[in-house]
Amino acid sequence: MKVAIVNYGMGNLASVRRVLEDLGAAPFIAEGPASLADADRIVLPGVGAFSAAMHNLTQQGWCDALQHLVVDRRKPLLGICLGMQLLATRGEEGNPTDGLGFIDGTVKRLDAIGCALRIPHVGWNQITHVPDEPMFARIPQESDFYFVHSFAFAPAAVDSVSAFTDYGARVVAAVRHQNIWGVQFHPEKSSKAGRQLLQNFLDYASC
Repeated sequence: MKVAIVNYGMGNLASVRRVLEDLGAAPFIAEGPASLADADRIVLPGVGAFSAAMHNLTQQGWCDALQHLVVDRRKPLLGICLGMQLLATRGEEGNPTDGLGFIDGTVKRLDAIGCALRIPHVGWNQITHVPDEPMFARIPQESDFYFVHSFAFAPAAVDSVSAFTDYGARVVAAVRHQNIWGVQFHPEKSSKAGRQLLQNFLDYASC
């Protein structure tokens, strides 16, 4: 299975590719929008600021390609960390910026949603997932995943939320809308549970 990992200049690409290879997939670094056409799955990683990421995606032509392939043609997409946040309608980090708009919602700083703990949130936290959620098939409730973030996705609709964690407030840990998946944590750094989530993404059509 060909898995495109989008390289727009703001992602931890090597570790994601390494785990996908271990799972038997054929991941490749997509250096331009045209290279997405032959992929069976698309991964949108991300490390950094929302506004800078959207600037890169727009300037490099990724937004139109992702809209066509993911929304119009329903190709499975997984957003990781900042990549999940970019799925939102809007982000408040730095200058308020429009996101990809694949899942309606706003990305807000953790203290703006009620978190009084140290920011950024760095470390392992348990997540609670929606029952029978394909993203978390064969993953026990309260499994630990590795987080590094200062902002969180606040979806407009509760049925977009696939999982949440408690970090001084209820923080959305995963979202899904049909073929579009997003996780705030890093599955590639989350041991057995993270590997299973990535395997579930590869197996999405049969979930």
